[in-house]
Amino acid sequence: MNVKSISVNVGKALLVSALFMALSLVVSLIYGRDSGFGPLLISFIITLLVGSFPFIFVKRSTALTLRDGYVTILLAWILSFIFGMLPYVLWGGEFTLVNAWFESVSGYTTTGSTILNDIESLPESLLFWRSSTHYIGGLGVVVFLLLVMPEASPYRLKLTNMEFSSLSKEGYRYSSSKVVWVITKVYLGLTVVTAVALWLSGMTVFDAINHAFSIAATGGFSTRNLSVAYYDSDLIYFVCMVFMAVSALHFGLIYATFVTRSLKPLNNVIVRYYFLSILLMSLIITFSLMNDGDYDSFGKALLDASFNVVSYMSTTGFANCDNSNWPLLASVVLIFISFHCGCSGSTTGGIKIDRLIISFRAVKNEVYRRIHPSSVSQVRLGGQNLPETAISAVMMYVVLYVLVILFSVVVVMALGTEASEAVSGVVASLGSVGPGVGELGSLYNYSSQLPLVKVVYTFDMILGRLEIYPVLVVISMIFKRNR
Repeated sequence: MNVKSISVNVGKALLVSALFMALSLVVSLIYGRDSGFGPLLISFIITLLVGSFPFIFVKRSTALTLRDGYVTILLAWILSFIFGMLPYVLWGGEFTLVNAWFESVSGYTTTGSTILNDIESLPESLLFWRSSTHYIGGLGVVVFLLLVMPEASPYRLKLTNMEFSSLSKEGYRYSSSKVVWVITKVYLGLTVVTAVALWLSGMTVFDAINHAFSIAATGGFSTRNLSVAYYDSDLIYFVCMVFMAVSALHFGLIYATFVTRSLKPLNNVIVRYYFLSILLMSLIITFSLMNDGDYDSFGKALLDASFNVVSYMSTTGFANCDNSNWPLLASVVLIFISFHCGCSGSTTGGIKIDRLIISFRAVKNEVYRRIHPSSVSQVRLGGQNLPETAISAVMMYVVLYVLVILFSVVVVMALGTEASEAVSGVVASLGSVGPGVGELGSLYNYSSQLPLVKVVYTFDMILGRLEIYPVLVVISMIFKRNR
């Protein structure tokens, strides 16, 4: 194991956090050196020193292997969680050690769950840092896998293919080095356009920037206790819906659409399924609310249903209303949405639509083979035949994902959580959605959950954000080394 190279690359990740801590200090000064200045300054110094340490003592590092890359990724995330919780712990308030860990993991993994009962009690600098963890995690999930690998490394291409499915890249063909810049440009562009649109819609500049961070990263942290429901503005709801929906698309396809000035790159089965799912789920919830809910207006029911569908499917998790008392059918639909979520190549979590479509077609193909044993048939996607290895990998991931849900639900229930709440919390955490249903609904938080239950949820957040396999690979390496 190349300890020198791993330490240098992990140091880079910590320096990114230190940079955003420095920006948070600037925000503190703008707002009259608020109460977050001291905790952020101490956290900045500690993170900067630890992040710079490898560059001072490691004179030269060699290229990473694939195993080193996995270790680097996992260590970078875990240390980012730990150093990211420092400002919370030092500031105090509702941030116990477990709560600070929960908030930090939720931020970096762009889950958006919170333990805060009074978000607005936080100083502006700490609110900005909280949103910054979303922004770091959102870009890092897609890009960091590529940044840690040297340009000429054959492992870089392998990691690129692990992150982006072949279908989601349909319509554009770039080298792994250019993919980094494609994703970064789209990410930054979405942030700027979203912030300007929210500001023009009525948010303050500070709130617009923070909410833009959350939307681009599909995170969900808000500066308000009531999330975007605080603004009671249909225009703001609409702007949020549009950019949440766009942010859940593959960034490469968004880039190709602007470069070619054509919607042709978006004309594939993944995108069609994505928008048809939003439409269908919105209509189902709308009729559920009209029949069994407290809604008298079809327009209001459609708005609330559509906003929640887009919010959950994009895994952003913003709230424009209280969905805790919605009918059972509407709640079940939201849980299903939290299971499959958006497209690969975005910052969304969940199974992802790509894998679901491949799974559906693989099952259909297997049924056809059973009926016609002598026939030769293959699973096709995007005009191409998928190799058996790709199909097997997808099916295994779906199985692993379901097993993690089942195991986590059993553990959480064993710790004393009611069944429906356990299922909701686990699915929302593993899918990086944030809010669940019922007592964990859109306007509620996780403050009442037991400390050990919060830890289980954070473990699910990490597994969901890293898509399980990197964690399993590192665990396997540790056990193999010990043997």
